[in-house]
Amino acid sequence: MKSLHVISSVSPVRGGPTHAVLQTVKALRNLGVDSQIVTTNDHGSEQLLNVSLNTNIEYQGVPTRFFSRYYPLIKKNNFNRDKAFIFSAELTRWLWHHIRDYDIIETRYLFSYPSSCARIIARRQGIPYIVHPTGQLAAWALAQSRFKKQIYSFLIERPNLNSAAAIQCSSKGEVEDVHKFGIQVPTFTVPVGVNSFVDCPEAEARHKLHHTYGIPNHKPIVLFLSRLHYKKRPDLLIQAFSKLAVQTYDFHLILAGSGETDYVNHLKKLVASLSLAKHTSFAGFVTGEDKNLLLQGSDIFVLPSFSENFGVAVAEAMAAGLPVIVTPGVQISPEIAAAKAGLVVEGEIETLADAIATLLTSPHLRHELGENGKRLVSHQYSWKVIAQNLISVYTAIIEGKPLPDHLSSTNS
Repeated sequence: MKSLHVISSVSPVRGGPTHAVLQTVKALRNLGVDSQIVTTNDHGSEQLLNVSLNTNIEYQGVPTRFFSRYYPLIKKNNFNRDKAFIFSAELTRWLWHHIRDYDIIETRYLFSYPSSCARIIARRQGIPYIVHPTGQLAAWALAQSRFKKQIYSFLIERPNLNSAAAIQCSSKGEVEDVHKFGIQVPTFTVPVGVNSFVDCPEAEARHKLHHTYGIPNHKPIVLFLSRLHYKKRPDLLIQAFSKLAVQTYDFHLILAGSGETDYVNHLKKLVASLSLAKHTSFAGFVTGEDKNLLLQGSDIFVLPSFSENFGVAVAEAMAAGLPVIVTPGVQISPEIAAAKAGLVVEGEIETLADAIATLLTSPHLRHELGENGKRLVSHQYSWKVIAQNLISVYTAIIEGKPLPDHLSSTNS
């Protein structure tokens, strides 16, 4: 079985879906599926990945073929603010000539040139394909650049979605979004996986983290780890922090992630204006050991996002044993609530501040939620289990059979 995974970018600065596609392909290959990725050399708004183009290479242990992103077009039309639409003529030509070499195509993102192009070519050449919307059919996401998306949907994405072999969702909430969009194609639910952590003594990680950021050892650390983007609402977290600071709660906030320069500067000015600079650290983009240290050494994880089809960072935090605080827009929030792995609260200053205060004043509750989160991740978000489920879906599609009952959320 040969599967091709098409995505606009695998740059780590583009967030969770890029990590997910790399880990998915790696897990599939470990189970004997001949999988590879096709993408562009995009590396954020102003940079390109330093990789060989138009040839198969190993990228983070995964066979990947990169093509040049057409930067002038992106810059001219301000598409650099929309990570999905990344044009590449070379990728188009390669797909046209080679898409028939694969048994099934999996595409991530909507309103994305590489993925939309792959779906159109697959339709023309009769190759079955799966669409992974990655949260872009959520009401909040559709409301952004609404007019452009309505035109794009009418001309391209609705025909693509309606011709898909299946639509892959990461959560029950995403299934509902697909139905609300009026798509009748069979859907199946497979969550995003999370890598397990190499055990590190909790006290050692906490001590090292406090030392690295110059934080007094007695202060609990609240962690925000995600893109610094208004969708994720780090500004709301800062405002909630200000309310708690006034009430003499003593903790340190770490904001880890990269973002557009103007927005990051806005957050820093907000922190300064609220007299929180001494109690807040901007860690920038982190990965590897630096990221693991943040997850294993912090005390509470908060993501008050408007919209997340899954929330990889949330799952990673749970895997590290952190109690999490999320908003209902994080679509795995029902699973978090059911497993008692964290607190789900409305995205308002008062409710968010109250939730943080609850965990700050109860180490026992923090520990209980953290342990429940680790169990949730180990039972539902293992990469091996996810790859096994995907293989069963691929097999059913290639053989023209119904999707597996335990994964299907619609009748074909």
